[in-house]
Amino acid sequence: MPQEDKISIVVATDNHYAILLSALLKSIEVNHKTSEKIDVYVIDDGISPSSKKKLQSQVNPAMTSLYWFKTNDVIPPDVKMPVDKSAFPLTTYLRLFAPYIIPRDVKKVIYLDVDMLVLTDISKLWHTDLNGNLFGAVPDLAEIFASEWGGVQNYKELGFAPDTKYFNAGMMVIDAFKWREEDITNKVIKSIHDNLSSANFPDQYGLNITLANKWHVLDRGWNSFAVLDRKDPYIIHFLDIKPIFKSYNCNKDYQDEFYKYLRLTPWKNHKPVSDFRRLSRKAFNKAKKLVKGFLSR
Repeated sequence: MPQEDKISIVVATDNHYAILLSALLKSIEVNHKTSEKIDVYVIDDGISPSSKKKLQSQVNPAMTSLYWFKTNDVIPPDVKMPVDKSAFPLTTYLRLFAPYIIPRDVKKVIYLDVDMLVLTDISKLWHTDLNGNLFGAVPDLAEIFASEWGGVQNYKELGFAPDTKYFNAGMMVIDAFKWREEDITNKVIKSIHDNLSSANFPDQYGLNITLANKWHVLDRGWNSFAVLDRKDPYIIHFLDIKPIFKSYNCNKDYQDEFYKYLRLTPWKNHKPVSDFRRLSRKAFNKAKKLVKGFLSR
């Protein structure tokens, strides 16, 4: 099948969240009704062989193909990644390389965080017109750069207007050609290095200040945050505590929806687990960054 008749999606995960990717993949397949085949490019940041085998076994090969890329093969050796002080895993930076791991003749790519469910046909998002923009995204909960709790803390120093729109980077429809031509990945990484003390949501911060006003605003249904209880979302994004934890505190119907899809996968017997795993992972992420920062000096 010609590449233009396929939908290209990039995701990135470590082994801890392979279970989330499982539900995401199943939700995409169940709700895909058109004839396009789906190519999913998985950036593997430490997925175990057993988890990888489960993920591979669950997809319908007539509809979906999985392509695997190790983190070390995705990040060029001469690129120095930022070491921020947040508890976000280093995996979060891997979205910046999405346009580079797809075939060079693929004009467009959808990046999805793994803590999502797709509840409508992904082809509708794929065929969205970007109106000549570099990419399409949905406004974040912070909405604007001047948000008191999110946004861009140093927007004044950077010369941005306070009402500059601020997007969530969990879902992006990217013009891959333009992204590579404009060397966006390196520009974003540099902007984070230059403003590390203000990078509260590191990769998202860097994307927003680098690409301010260069994005197409998509319908909010394409990145509907679980904290908002939106009716009939196209994509649910579990921004906060994930539905695999007992402490999940967002829309219960969304959690039920997650387990509806998970029950169709090799993780079908999973039940919500205690917060110990979630909190220990945050501590691990911070410790890993401290070590990386020390070794990079």
